[in-house]
Amino acid sequence: MVRSDGGAALPLFEEKGIVGIHFGVTEDLAGKDLDGIRVRLREINPDNSVHEIGGAAGPLNKIVNVMKPGDGVITYDPGKRVYWVGEITGDYYFEPGTDELPQRRSVIWKSRLVSRDDLQISTRNSLGGPSTLIQLSPEVWEEIQAVMAGNKPTEEVDSVETREAIQEDKRNMQEQARERLKDRIGALDPSEMEELLAALLRALGFKTWVSPAGPDRGVDVLASPDGLGLQEPRIKCEVKHRKQTAMGAPELRGFLGALRTGDRGIFLSTGGFTREARYEGERSNVPVTLLDLDDLARLIEANYEAFDTEGRGLLPLMRVYWPVD
Repeated sequence: MVRSDGGAALPLFEEKGIVGIHFGVTEDLAGKDLDGIRVRLREINPDNSVHEIGGAAGPLNKIVNVMKPGDGVITYDPGKRVYWVGEITGDYYFEPGTDELPQRRSVIWKSRLVSRDDLQISTRNSLGGPSTLIQLSPEVWEEIQAVMAGNKPTEEVDSVETREAIQEDKRNMQEQARERLKDRIGALDPSEMEELLAALLRALGFKTWVSPAGPDRGVDVLASPDGLGLQEPRIKCEVKHRKQTAMGAPELRGFLGALRTGDRGIFLSTGGFTREARYEGERSNVPVTLLDLDDLARLIEANYEAFDTEGRGLLPLMRVYWPVD
């Protein structure tokens, strides 16, 4: 299955008799295996995370190396809620001089009449993920062919297994969304990371002050009810944005040493913490919270609705609605 970008790619699929993808690669990938595609993506996008590189390399490898003439292929028309069903008719090719999905395979479209409503719930779920290009299971492909032939499947019972499959699909989408959020947070520079933490604290009801560039005496962000640190609790924050570097006990002790009576501490380390550092935090006489990248992402998810314009501008997110069972 190749996604149609919400239906936007369907005119091109129809006019050119193709399926195609992009992922920012405007060069011929013929002769490159999965590892070679990963290497090239890293060269093109050196700042992308491992997750982002893997998310692009998989679909590109499928269209370059895995698909073959004679394979079945489908795409989805969300406006009409029907699947187009076709057959791959040629080898991979790159279409130069265009940004319109240049990584391509030629296709003969045989049917556009497979209604989503005619498929079983479990089949719909397997086709509903966010991935640009997925390989269908034999069971799903057989069901699609059966519907094309006019044999609508027996109505599926709302079983425990079906409900569990729906919940698993939801969990997978949530996890992918969180990883993408962490990718976007990780791409911020150190000063933007300080501003992001300040935005989160404002969403939690505090007023904030961010230390200007230069020596900060161990306080990158100060939060308090009045924003001046005159009213308690005074929350003093240290921000270390070093993706591959876990903060140890010495760094944490240095931060704790700057806290005074009435202070509370937040130490944000996007590279995480060593076990010794976490132990140091637990035994501290001054209340301190250690936040890693995963903790920060979860807090942003939980409080994003209260983010102000400055915080939303720094990290734009959109709401996704999921039906309640």
